[in-house]
Amino acid sequence: MKNEETDNPRRNGEGLENPSRRTLLRGGVAAAGGAALAAGLAARGAGAAISQHADPLITDVQDWNRYPGDGVDARPYGLPSQYEKDVVRRDVPWLTADSKSSVNFTPLHELDGIITPNGLCFERHHGGIAEINPVDHRLMINGLVDNELVFTMEDLKRFPRENRVYFLECAANSGMEWRGSQLNGCQFTHGMVHNVMYTGIRVRDLLNEAGVKPEGKWVLAEGADPSLMTRSIPIEKMMDDCMVAFKMNGEALREEQGYPIRLVVPGWEGNMWIKWLRRFEVGDQPWQQREETSKYTDLLADGQARRFTWEMDVKSVITNPSPQAPITHGKGQTVITGLAWSGRGKIARVDVSLDGGRNWQEARIDGPSLDKSVHRFYFDFDWDGSELLIQSRAMDEQGFIQPSKDELRAARGTNSIYHNNGIQTWYIKQDGSAENVEVSS
Repeated sequence: MKNEETDNPRRNGEGLENPSRRTLLRGGVAAAGGAALAAGLAARGAGAAISQHADPLITDVQDWNRYPGDGVDARPYGLPSQYEKDVVRRDVPWLTADSKSSVNFTPLHELDGIITPNGLCFERHHGGIAEINPVDHRLMINGLVDNELVFTMEDLKRFPRENRVYFLECAANSGMEWRGSQLNGCQFTHGMVHNVMYTGIRVRDLLNEAGVKPEGKWVLAEGADPSLMTRSIPIEKMMDDCMVAFKMNGEALREEQGYPIRLVVPGWEGNMWIKWLRRFEVGDQPWQQREETSKYTDLLADGQARRFTWEMDVKSVITNPSPQAPITHGKGQTVITGLAWSGRGKIARVDVSLDGGRNWQEARIDGPSLDKSVHRFYFDFDWDGSELLIQSRAMDEQGFIQPSKDELRAARGTNSIYHNNGIQTWYIKQDGSAENVEVSS
Protein backbone atom coordinates (compact mmCIF):
# COMPACT_ATOMS: atom_id res chain seq x y z
CA MET A 1 0.00 0.00 0.00
CA LYS A 2 1.20 3.51 -0.70
CA ASN A 3 0.77 6.59 1.44
CA GLU A 4 -0.79 9.74 -0.03
CA GLU A 5 1.98 11.98 1.27
CA THR A 6 4.59 10.23 -0.89
CA ASP A 7 2.87 10.42 -4.26
CA ASN A 8 0.45 13.32 -4.07
CA PRO A 9 1.48 15.99 -6.63
CA ARG A 10 2.37 19.32 -5.06
CA ARG A 11 3.31 21.36 -8.10
CA ASN A 12 1.49 22.13 -11.32
CA GLY A 13 3.15 20.56 -14.35
CA GLU A 14 2.72 18.96 -17.72
CA GLY A 15 1.79 15.36 -18.39
CA LEU A 16 0.78 12.91 -21.07
CA GLU A 17 -2.01 13.50 -23.53
CA ASN A 18 -5.18 11.68 -22.48
CA PRO A 19 -8.27 10.75 -24.49
CA SER A 20 -11.38 12.76 -23.70
CA ARG A 21 -14.76 13.65 -25.10
CA ARG A 22 -13.11 16.72 -26.58
CA THR A 23 -9.42 17.58 -26.44
CA LEU A 24 -8.20 21.03 -27.43
CA LEU A 25 -4.68 22.35 -27.94
CA ARG A 26 -3.63 25.25 -25.75
CA GLY A 27 -2.12 26.96 -28.77
CA GLY A 28 -5.46 27.00 -30.57
CA VAL A 29 -6.81 29.71 -28.32
CA ALA A 30 -3.57 31.40 -27.36
CA ALA A 31 -4.16 34.39 -29.59
CA ALA A 32 -7.80 34.68 -28.54
CA GLY A 33 -6.92 34.39 -24.87
CA GLY A 34 -4.20 36.99 -25.28
CA ALA A 35 -6.65 39.35 -26.91
CA ALA A 36 -9.07 38.93 -24.03
CA LEU A 37 -6.28 39.57 -21.55
CA ALA A 38 -5.22 42.77 -23.29
CA ALA A 39 -7.51 44.80 -21.09
CA GLY A 40 -6.04 48.16 -21.97
CA LEU A 41 -9.43 48.63 -23.61
CA ALA A 42 -11.98 50.36 -21.41
CA ALA A 43 -14.61 47.94 -20.11
CA ARG A 44 -18.02 48.47 -21.63
CA GLY A 45 -20.55 49.67 -19.06
CA ALA A 46 -22.85 47.09 -17.53
CA GLY A 47 -25.97 49.28 -17.69
CA ALA A 48 -28.02 50.79 -20.50
CA ALA A 49 -28.22 54.53 -21.10
CA ILE A 50 -31.60 56.28 -20.73
CA SER A 51 -32.75 57.40 -24.15
CA GLN A 52 -35.86 58.54 -25.93
CA HIS A 53 -36.69 54.86 -26.42
CA ALA A 54 -37.24 54.25 -22.71
CA ASP A 55 -37.89 50.76 -21.40
CA PRO A 56 -41.57 50.40 -20.40
CA LEU A 57 -40.54 47.98 -17.67
CA ILE A 58 -39.09 50.96 -15.80
CA THR A 59 -41.33 53.79 -17.07
CA ASP A 60 -44.72 52.07 -16.77
CA VAL A 61 -46.53 50.81 -13.66
CA GLN A 62 -46.28 47.03 -13.36
CA ASP A 63 -48.63 44.56 -11.68
CA TRP A 64 -46.34 44.20 -8.71
CA ASN A 65 -46.62 47.97 -8.19
CA ARG A 66 -50.38 47.89 -8.54
CA TYR A 67 -51.69 45.13 -6.26
CA PRO A 68 -50.86 44.16 -2.67
CA GLY A 69 -49.20 40.78 -2.17
CA ASP A 70 -49.38 38.05 0.45
CA GLY A 71 -49.23 38.92 4.11
CA VAL A 72 -46.68 37.68 6.64
CA ASP A 73 -48.86 34.71 7.63
CA ALA A 74 -49.06 33.25 4.10
CA ARG A 75 -45.60 31.64 4.12
CA PRO A 76 -44.71 30.47 7.64
CA TYR A 77 -41.54 28.80 6.35
CA GLY A 78 -39.80 30.99 3.77
CA LEU A 79 -39.40 29.63 0.26
CA PRO A 80 -37.38 30.82 -2.76
CA SER A 81 -39.06 32.98 -5.38
CA GLN A 82 -41.08 31.16 -8.03
CA TYR A 83 -38.61 32.56 -10.53
CA GLU A 84 -35.83 30.52 -8.90
CA LYS A 85 -37.65 27.19 -9.27
CA ASP A 86 -34.85 25.68 -11.38
CA VAL A 87 -32.25 26.21 -8.64
CA VAL A 88 -32.44 22.69 -7.24
CA ARG A 89 -30.34 19.64 -6.53
CA ARG A 90 -30.26 17.23 -9.44
CA ASP A 91 -29.28 13.60 -9.76
CA VAL A 92 -27.90 11.47 -12.59
CA PRO A 93 -30.34 8.53 -12.79
CA TRP A 94 -27.95 6.13 -14.52
CA LEU A 95 -25.29 6.37 -11.78
CA THR A 96 -26.99 3.82 -9.52
CA ALA A 97 -29.71 1.22 -9.77
CA ASP A 98 -31.79 2.81 -7.01
CA SER A 99 -32.02 6.38 -5.77
CA LYS A 100 -32.05 5.15 -2.17
CA SER A 101 -28.34 4.44 -2.55
CA SER A 102 -27.32 7.32 -4.74
CA VAL A 103 -26.34 10.99 -4.83
CA ASN A 104 -27.68 14.33 -5.97
CA PHE A 105 -25.65 17.45 -6.67
CA THR A 106 -25.44 21.01 -5.35
CA PRO A 107 -26.22 23.62 -8.07
CA LEU A 108 -22.88 25.41 -7.65
CA HIS A 109 -23.41 27.47 -10.80
CA GLU A 110 -26.48 29.14 -9.27
CA LEU A 111 -24.86 30.15 -5.97
CA ASP A 112 -22.54 32.87 -4.75
CA GLY A 113 -20.70 33.61 -1.51
CA ILE A 114 -19.45 30.68 0.55
CA ILE A 115 -22.53 29.37 2.43
CA THR A 116 -24.69 26.67 0.82
CA PRO A 117 -28.41 26.97 1.61
CA ASN A 118 -29.66 23.97 3.59
CA GLY A 119 -32.12 22.94 0.89
CA LEU A 120 -29.38 22.80 -1.77
CA CYS A 121 -26.69 20.78 0.03
CA PHE A 122 -25.95 17.64 -1.96
CA GLU A 123 -27.12 14.27 -0.59
CA ARG A 124 -25.43 10.88 -0.57
CA HIS A 125 -27.39 7.96 0.85
CA HIS A 126 -26.70 4.25 1.30
CA GLY A 127 -30.17 3.20 2.44
CA GLY A 128 -32.44 6.16 1.90
CA ILE A 129 -33.39 8.92 4.34
CA ALA A 130 -33.94 7.85 7.95
CA GLU A 131 -36.81 9.68 9.66
CA ILE A 132 -36.10 9.74 13.40
CA ASN A 133 -38.01 11.35 16.25
CA PRO A 134 -35.30 13.13 18.28
CA VAL A 135 -37.10 12.18 21.50
CA ASP A 136 -36.40 8.52 20.67
CA HIS A 137 -32.84 8.97 19.42
CA ARG A 138 -29.81 7.89 21.45
CA LEU A 139 -26.02 8.11 21.07
CA MET A 140 -24.02 5.31 22.70
CA ILE A 141 -20.30 5.15 23.52
CA ASN A 142 -18.88 1.69 24.18
CA GLY A 143 -15.72 -0.36 23.72
CA LEU A 144 -12.38 0.57 25.27
CA VAL A 145 -13.75 3.18 27.67
CA ASP A 146 -13.98 3.40 31.45
CA ASN A 147 -17.72 4.05 31.39
CA GLU A 148 -20.04 2.93 28.61
CA LEU A 149 -22.62 5.70 28.19
CA VAL A 150 -25.88 6.46 26.41
CA PHE A 151 -26.90 10.06 25.69
CA THR A 152 -30.31 11.48 24.84
CA MET A 153 -30.59 14.57 22.70
CA GLU A 154 -31.21 16.62 25.83
CA ASP A 155 -28.04 15.19 27.37
CA LEU A 156 -25.99 16.19 24.33
CA LYS A 157 -27.26 19.76 24.34
CA ARG A 158 -25.93 20.29 27.87
CA PHE A 159 -22.32 20.14 26.63
CA PRO A 160 -20.52 23.35 25.52
CA ARG A 161 -21.53 24.31 21.97
CA GLU A 162 -19.43 25.62 19.11
CA ASN A 163 -20.15 27.08 15.67
CA ARG A 164 -17.80 26.23 12.82
CA VAL A 165 -17.98 26.66 9.03
CA TYR A 166 -16.65 23.65 7.12
CA PHE A 167 -16.92 22.18 3.64
CA LEU A 168 -18.10 18.62 3.15
CA GLU A 169 -16.93 16.90 -0.04
CA CYS A 170 -17.65 13.38 -1.21
CA ALA A 171 -14.45 11.48 -2.02
CA ALA A 172 -15.98 10.64 -5.41
CA ASN A 173 -16.56 14.29 -6.36
CA SER A 174 -15.24 14.72 -9.94
CA GLY A 175 -14.73 10.94 -10.03
CA MET A 176 -16.38 10.59 -13.45
CA GLU A 177 -13.70 12.83 -14.96
CA TRP A 178 -10.66 10.60 -14.33
CA ARG A 179 -10.46 9.28 -17.90
CA GLY A 180 -11.64 12.44 -19.65
CA SER A 181 -14.38 15.05 -19.82
CA GLN A 182 -17.74 13.40 -19.19
CA LEU A 183 -20.39 15.56 -17.52
CA ASN A 184 -21.29 18.93 -18.99
CA GLY A 185 -21.85 21.14 -15.98
CA CYS A 186 -20.06 22.00 -12.75
CA GLN A 187 -23.14 20.88 -10.81
CA PHE A 188 -22.33 17.35 -11.99
CA THR A 189 -18.53 17.48 -12.18
CA HIS A 190 -18.01 19.22 -8.81
CA GLY A 191 -21.43 19.39 -7.11
CA MET A 192 -20.77 16.81 -4.38
CA VAL A 193 -19.55 19.56 -2.07
CA HIS A 194 -21.26 22.06 0.19
CA ASN A 195 -20.24 24.52 2.87
CA VAL A 196 -22.30 25.36 5.95
CA MET A 197 -22.03 26.52 9.55
CA TYR A 198 -22.41 23.62 11.95
CA THR A 199 -23.57 24.03 15.54
CA GLY A 200 -22.72 21.20 17.90
CA ILE A 201 -20.38 19.83 20.51
CA ARG A 202 -16.85 18.48 20.43
CA VAL A 203 -16.48 14.70 20.18
CA ARG A 204 -13.60 14.89 22.62
CA ASP A 205 -15.95 16.15 25.35
CA LEU A 206 -18.08 13.02 24.95
CA LEU A 207 -15.07 10.70 24.81
CA ASN A 208 -13.56 12.36 27.88
CA GLU A 209 -16.86 11.85 29.68
CA ALA A 210 -16.64 8.13 28.91
CA GLY A 211 -12.88 7.94 29.61
CA VAL A 212 -10.88 6.41 26.74
CA LYS A 213 -8.53 3.62 27.82
CA PRO A 214 -4.83 3.97 26.85
CA GLU A 215 -5.12 1.21 24.24
CA GLY A 216 -8.01 2.99 22.51
CA LYS A 217 -6.59 4.16 19.15
CA TRP A 218 -9.60 4.10 16.81
CA VAL A 219 -13.27 5.07 16.98
CA LEU A 220 -15.96 3.34 14.95
CA ALA A 221 -18.77 5.78 14.10
CA GLU A 222 -22.09 4.15 13.21
CA GLY A 223 -25.27 5.56 11.69
CA ALA A 224 -28.87 4.63 12.44
CA ASP A 225 -30.02 4.41 8.81
CA PRO A 226 -30.91 1.02 7.26
CA SER A 227 -27.39 0.60 5.85
CA LEU A 228 -25.82 1.05 9.32
CA MET A 229 -23.05 3.02 7.63
CA THR A 230 -19.83 2.79 9.68
CA ARG A 231 -16.36 4.27 9.40
CA SER A 232 -13.19 3.95 11.51
CA ILE A 233 -11.51 7.22 12.49
CA PRO A 234 -8.19 7.63 14.34
CA ILE A 235 -8.58 8.76 17.94
CA GLU A 236 -6.24 11.71 17.29
CA LYS A 237 -8.65 13.18 14.72
CA MET A 238 -11.68 12.59 16.92
CA MET A 239 -9.97 14.35 19.82
CA ASP A 240 -8.86 17.23 17.60
CA ASP A 241 -11.67 18.99 15.73
CA CYS A 242 -14.51 16.50 15.15
CA MET A 243 -18.01 17.55 16.18
CA VAL A 244 -21.42 16.05 16.81
CA ALA A 245 -23.65 18.56 15.04
CA PHE A 246 -27.39 19.08 15.48
CA LYS A 247 -27.81 22.34 13.55
CA MET A 248 -26.57 23.72 10.24
CA ASN A 249 -26.82 27.36 9.21
CA GLY A 250 -28.69 28.03 12.43
CA GLU A 251 -31.56 25.57 12.03
CA ALA A 252 -31.97 21.89 12.78
CA LEU A 253 -30.29 19.48 10.35
CA ARG A 254 -32.50 18.46 7.45
CA GLU A 255 -33.51 14.79 7.57
CA GLU A 256 -31.46 14.12 4.44
CA GLN A 257 -28.42 15.65 6.20
CA GLY A 258 -28.62 13.33 9.20
CA TYR A 259 -31.30 14.70 11.54
CA PRO A 260 -31.19 14.73 14.49
CA ILE A 261 -27.37 14.48 14.74
CA ARG A 262 -24.43 13.80 12.47
CA LEU A 263 -20.67 13.53 12.76
CA VAL A 264 -18.52 16.37 11.38
CA VAL A 265 -14.95 15.43 10.36
CA PRO A 266 -13.40 18.69 9.09
CA GLY A 267 -11.29 18.48 5.94
CA TRP A 268 -11.74 14.71 5.54
CA GLU A 269 -13.74 12.82 2.94
CA GLY A 270 -17.50 12.99 3.25
CA ASN A 271 -18.19 9.28 3.73
CA MET A 272 -16.70 9.60 7.24
CA TRP A 273 -19.26 12.25 8.25
CA ILE A 274 -21.73 9.65 9.54
CA LYS A 275 -25.35 10.79 9.40
CA TRP A 276 -28.09 9.80 11.87
CA LEU A 277 -25.23 9.12 14.29
CA ARG A 278 -26.07 6.51 16.94
CA ARG A 279 -22.83 4.98 18.26
CA PHE A 280 -19.11 5.45 18.92
CA GLU A 281 -17.14 2.28 19.65
CA VAL A 282 -13.55 2.77 20.80
CA GLY A 283 -11.10 0.06 19.76
CA ASP A 284 -7.41 -0.66 19.27
CA GLN A 285 -7.58 -1.06 15.46
CA PRO A 286 -9.82 -0.11 12.49
CA TRP A 287 -12.87 -2.29 11.88
CA GLN A 288 -12.10 -3.18 8.27
CA GLN A 289 -14.33 -6.23 8.14
CA ARG A 290 -17.39 -4.34 9.32
CA GLU A 291 -17.35 -1.23 7.20
CA GLU A 292 -16.54 0.23 3.82
CA THR A 293 -12.94 1.19 4.59
CA SER A 294 -11.55 -1.16 1.94
CA LYS A 295 -13.92 0.34 -0.64
CA TYR A 296 -12.63 3.87 -0.20
CA THR A 297 -9.11 3.40 -1.53
CA ASP A 298 -7.31 5.01 -4.47
CA LEU A 299 -6.31 2.45 -7.08
CA LEU A 300 -3.01 3.15 -8.84
CA ALA A 301 -1.81 2.15 -12.31
CA ASP A 302 0.50 -0.59 -10.97
CA GLY A 303 -2.31 -2.38 -9.12
CA GLN A 304 -1.44 -1.03 -5.69
CA ALA A 305 -3.82 1.19 -3.75
CA ARG A 306 -3.40 4.20 -1.54
CA ARG A 307 -5.02 3.53 1.80
CA PHE A 308 -6.16 5.99 4.49
CA THR A 309 -6.30 8.94 2.07
CA TRP A 310 -8.74 10.85 4.22
CA GLU A 311 -7.77 14.49 3.68
CA MET A 312 -9.40 16.24 0.75
CA ASP A 313 -6.73 17.80 -1.46
CA VAL A 314 -6.60 21.45 -2.55
CA LYS A 315 -9.17 22.04 -5.28
CA SER A 316 -11.07 24.73 -7.15
CA VAL A 317 -13.61 25.14 -9.95
CA ILE A 318 -14.98 28.06 -11.92
CA THR A 319 -18.74 28.05 -11.41
CA ASN A 320 -19.55 30.97 -13.75
CA PRO A 321 -19.29 30.96 -16.67
CA SER A 322 -19.71 27.23 -17.13
CA PRO A 323 -21.85 24.89 -19.23
CA GLN A 324 -24.99 25.48 -17.14
CA ALA A 325 -24.24 29.20 -16.77
CA PRO A 326 -23.15 30.58 -20.16
CA ILE A 327 -22.22 34.19 -20.87
CA THR A 328 -25.45 35.83 -22.04
CA HIS A 329 -24.64 39.55 -21.89
CA GLY A 330 -22.31 39.61 -24.91
CA LYS A 331 -18.95 41.33 -25.10
CA GLY A 332 -17.60 43.64 -22.44
CA GLN A 333 -17.38 43.67 -18.67
CA THR A 334 -17.43 40.06 -17.44
CA VAL A 335 -17.04 38.40 -14.06
CA ILE A 336 -15.51 34.95 -13.60
CA THR A 337 -16.25 33.41 -10.21
CA GLY A 338 -15.73 30.09 -8.49
CA LEU A 339 -14.91 28.17 -5.33
CA ALA A 340 -11.65 26.89 -3.83
CA TRP A 341 -11.08 24.69 -0.80
CA SER A 342 -8.55 22.44 0.95
CA GLY A 343 -8.77 19.84 3.68
CA ARG A 344 -5.43 21.06 4.99
CA GLY A 345 -6.53 24.57 5.93
CA LYS A 346 -7.15 27.92 4.26
CA ILE A 347 -6.72 28.86 0.61
CA ALA A 348 -3.78 31.22 0.14
CA ARG A 349 -4.21 32.07 -3.54
CA VAL A 350 -6.26 31.30 -6.65
CA ASP A 351 -5.03 31.94 -10.20
CA VAL A 352 -7.22 32.07 -13.32
CA SER A 353 -6.22 31.31 -16.90
CA LEU A 354 -8.16 32.33 -20.01
CA ASP A 355 -6.02 30.32 -22.44
CA GLY A 356 -5.91 26.79 -21.08
CA GLY A 357 -3.04 27.26 -18.60
CA ARG A 358 -0.61 29.11 -20.84
CA ASN A 359 -0.90 32.34 -18.84
CA TRP A 360 -2.15 32.83 -15.28
CA GLN A 361 -3.42 35.87 -13.39
CA GLU A 362 -4.22 36.11 -9.70
CA ALA A 363 -7.91 36.12 -8.80
CA ARG A 364 -9.46 38.09 -5.96
CA ILE A 365 -10.56 36.08 -2.92
CA ASP A 366 -13.54 37.78 -1.30
CA GLY A 367 -15.46 37.04 1.86
CA PRO A 368 -14.39 35.08 4.95
CA SER A 369 -11.24 32.96 4.73
CA LEU A 370 -11.84 30.14 7.19
CA ASP A 371 -10.02 26.91 8.00
CA LYS A 372 -11.25 23.91 5.96
CA SER A 373 -13.97 26.04 4.38
CA VAL A 374 -14.64 27.00 0.78
CA HIS A 375 -13.33 30.35 -0.47
CA ARG A 376 -15.06 32.50 -3.07
CA PHE A 377 -12.88 34.01 -5.80
CA TYR A 378 -13.54 36.51 -8.60
CA PHE A 379 -11.71 37.59 -11.74
CA ASP A 380 -12.99 40.66 -13.61
CA PHE A 381 -12.02 41.23 -17.26
CA ASP A 382 -13.22 42.72 -20.53
CA TRP A 383 -14.32 39.93 -22.87
CA ASP A 384 -13.82 40.69 -26.54
CA GLY A 385 -16.03 37.81 -27.74
CA SER A 386 -13.18 35.47 -28.63
CA GLU A 387 -12.98 31.79 -27.65
CA LEU A 388 -11.53 31.06 -24.21
CA LEU A 389 -10.28 28.06 -22.24
CA ILE A 390 -10.88 29.12 -18.65
CA GLN A 391 -9.30 27.38 -15.68
CA SER A 392 -8.69 28.02 -11.99
CA ARG A 393 -5.74 26.79 -9.90
CA ALA A 394 -5.73 26.98 -6.11
CA MET A 395 -2.89 26.92 -3.57
CA ASP A 396 -3.46 26.32 0.14
CA GLU A 397 -1.60 27.68 3.15
CA GLN A 398 0.47 24.49 3.39
CA GLY A 399 1.93 25.12 -0.08
CA PHE A 400 -0.02 22.41 -1.93
CA ILE A 401 -0.97 23.49 -5.46
CA GLN A 402 -3.86 22.06 -7.44
CA PRO A 403 -2.38 19.82 -10.17
CA SER A 404 -3.27 19.56 -13.81
CA LYS A 405 -5.18 16.45 -14.80
CA ASP A 406 -2.18 15.22 -16.77
CA GLU A 407 0.05 15.53 -13.71
CA LEU A 408 -2.49 13.77 -11.51
CA ARG A 409 -2.83 10.88 -13.95
CA ALA A 410 0.94 10.59 -14.33
CA ALA A 411 1.19 10.00 -10.58
CA ARG A 412 -1.91 7.87 -10.03
CA GLY A 413 -3.09 6.44 -13.35
CA THR A 414 -6.76 6.33 -14.38
CA ASN A 415 -8.13 3.49 -12.22
CA SER A 416 -9.25 5.80 -9.42
CA ILE A 417 -12.70 7.08 -8.60
CA TYR A 418 -11.80 9.08 -5.53
CA HIS A 419 -9.81 12.26 -4.77
CA ASN A 420 -9.75 13.82 -8.22
CA ASN A 421 -8.62 17.41 -7.62
CA GLY A 422 -7.33 18.11 -11.15
CA ILE A 423 -7.75 21.50 -12.81
CA GLN A 424 -11.08 21.84 -14.64
CA THR A 425 -11.30 23.46 -18.09
CA TRP A 426 -14.36 25.13 -19.60
CA TYR A 427 -14.31 26.02 -23.31
CA ILE A 428 -16.13 29.34 -23.84
CA LYS A 429 -17.38 29.74 -27.41
CA GLN A 430 -17.91 32.99 -29.27
CA ASP A 431 -21.65 32.89 -28.53
CA GLY A 432 -20.93 32.62 -24.79
CA SER A 433 -21.91 28.97 -24.40
CA ALA A 434 -19.55 26.66 -22.52
CA GLU A 435 -18.43 23.04 -22.75
CA ASN A 436 -16.48 20.67 -20.52
CA VAL A 437 -13.19 19.90 -22.29
CA GLU A 438 -9.58 18.98 -21.61
CA VAL A 439 -6.43 20.63 -22.89
CA SER A 440 -3.11 19.08 -23.84
CA SER A 441 0.18 20.63 -24.81
